[in-house]
Amino acid sequence: MSRRRNSGRNITGILLLDKPLHLSSNDALQRVKRIYRAAKAGHTGSLDPLATGLLPCCLGDATKFSAFLLDADKWYRVRVRLGVTTTTADAEGEIVATLPVENVDAARIETVLRGFRGSIQQMPPMHSALKHNGQRLYKLARQGIEVERQPRPIEIFALELLSIDLPEIELNVHCSKGTYVRTLAEDIGRELGCGGHVSQLRRTGVGPYLEAEMPFVTLDEIATMADDDTPQRLDAHLLALDSALGHWPAVKLSADAAFYLGQGQAVLIPQAPTSGLVRLYDPSQKFIGVGTIADDGKVQPKRLI
Repeated sequence: MSRRRNSGRNITGILLLDKPLHLSSNDALQRVKRIYRAAKAGHTGSLDPLATGLLPCCLGDATKFSAFLLDADKWYRVRVRLGVTTTTADAEGEIVATLPVENVDAARIETVLRGFRGSIQQMPPMHSALKHNGQRLYKLARQGIEVERQPRPIEIFALELLSIDLPEIELNVHCSKGTYVRTLAEDIGRELGCGGHVSQLRRTGVGPYLEAEMPFVTLDEIATMADDDTPQRLDAHLLALDSALGHWPAVKLSADAAFYLGQGQAVLIPQAPTSGLVRLYDPSQKFIGVGTIADDGKVQPKRLI
């Protein structure tokens, strides 16, 4: 029996895709993969079809490091429609309750937001990709089934009121991994006494990648470049895979140390950090992967190219 060979370009890098509205993250990724004719591709955390904004797409060897972006902080700009609660906590759900929006001003909103900043417990929504007995919660929710969930710890690093245009308010959110902005909006609406849901959501940052500091690229833009048959222009939009890890210390290895790490062995590196994760580079300054500092001070390989 012949084994099916993986076809496509052997290309590596990270594309900062501006996901369009009404497109799933996987559909967006598959379009990127086709446009780049990449042999391998993966994204770093789903965005709902209702959401737009940053979806980092990892091509080639960058897929080996996508988990580190999954664990990274996220930034969002969200519009919350007060007075209306839906089944999904966003505009795609069915309306389940409406209440008047009364006595809501900047001072009261700020008082409510203060209670959500910092370390909090959040109940995962039924309309999520979490699993219960092997089944996705959103599939159970579509069948009208609701199961018991346990709250999970998350961190809201920043929660800022940007504007008030009742019945809508706009917020800026900087949060940890595992945060459901739909649930956050719903909880804020409940604390305001009128309920609420997400009417618009845009992800403006993931880890080191922030919209305010670097441009995101659209599917239309890269599709046009592909039509022009200019792979160099396409490839110019790919970031080096170690750009996702720039906040970690860099460790330069000798040829011998790089060899032994490549064999899975821990090595002692003079003047290396004493703990945590590090970026690893060979003597030619080529990025070769990620290591971690063991209790004995040695660098252990964690994820290598």
